[in-house]
Amino acid sequence: MTGARRRAGQLLRRGARWLRRPPLAIRTRLTLTFAALFTMGGSVLVLALTTVFYRAIFRPLPANAVPSQLDPDHDHIIGLSDQIRDAAASHLLRVSLLLLLVVVAVSALLGWWIAGRMLRPIAAITAAARRATDTTLHERLNLPGPPDELKQLGDTFDEMLERLDAAFGAQRRFVANASHELRTPLALTRTAVEVTLAKPAATEEQWRTMAQDVANSTQHAQRLIEALLTLARSEQGVTEFEEEDLADLAAEALDQVAARRRNRGLRLEAELDPAVLRGNVALLGIAVANLLENAVKYNRDGGLLRVATRQAADDGWLEVLVANDGPPVPPEQLDQLFEPFHRGRHSRRSSGEPAREGVGLGLSIVRAVAQAHGGRVSAAARPDGGLTVVLRLPVAPGG
Repeated sequence: MTGARRRAGQLLRRGARWLRRPPLAIRTRLTLTFAALFTMGGSVLVLALTTVFYRAIFRPLPANAVPSQLDPDHDHIIGLSDQIRDAAASHLLRVSLLLLLVVVAVSALLGWWIAGRMLRPIAAITAAARRATDTTLHERLNLPGPPDELKQLGDTFDEMLERLDAAFGAQRRFVANASHELRTPLALTRTAVEVTLAKPAATEEQWRTMAQDVANSTQHAQRLIEALLTLARSEQGVTEFEEEDLADLAAEALDQVAARRRNRGLRLEAELDPAVLRGNVALLGIAVANLLENAVKYNRDGGLLRVATRQAADDGWLEVLVANDGPPVPPEQLDQLFEPFHRGRHSRRSSGEPAREGVGLGLSIVRAVAQAHGGRVSAAARPDGGLTVVLRLPVAPGG
């Protein structure tokens, strides 16, 4: 009884090990599939051939072929012919089975080779995926061959690498620009403090000047950090939705820039039609405010400031339009305006003109807020200078 239990336990353990075996590779599965299909087809062919052969050699002779008089050795001859036919049929069956085994083996080898050739693009994609790092994303597969499923898979993989390469490049530029922007106010603060401390007898006025410089640098760093936090928050997506009218948000943003607009003598044209949508009110308010602040900041004295909210021509979309006068913007630089820390002609990467007040994240935040709501933002250069920026948003989330 104990031996039977032990053998049963061994069988169970063997079965469990068999169940835990790793799955076969796709090349092996294709080879086995080819061999099984060929074996089935060959077996059917051998059986059909043998059956037809048996029926042909054992078929009775027709009546007109049977002689009227039989010689004494007729029965002996018939028996001998039956033995010969049996031997021939048996030999045919053995040869057919032997040939079938040989053909199955050859078909398995050919299936293994053909499967390897067919799956070579997948092996190339796997190798490229293993090599892919932030420094090798520029590599492309460029798979040759007809436009079949494997070619489409390779092209899709190349497109994914291209998007990842662009994303990593944008991230590296963002980190470099953010580091530079954060380093600038800290450097100014340190310089102001060191210059004042180096004086043997600094006056109260000098201390006050130093304190004012430190306060300005700290305020600039604070605005930059708040803008970075807003950008990160908007890129995470929107989870809280409320009904709000874009016209009300635009009116509030106009109140925030009213003093600066009057100081520069800007002509205001406002067409605030009702435009109710569901979205994150805080992020939408920041986006509209950034559009108006940029329009005032990069305007010319006495220029035009136009603001409009409206229902778009295509149903289900709303628009916020902000236009201003200002310096001409080359068309090739329009897309760069939405990159972080890019200020057009006043970018730190541009000419030696002094940078205007700002952190260079206004339009980047607008684009991130638009994408978080399923919308988009676009800019167009005005013929006489300045920009027209249109923020398009769906009425409902995901619209």
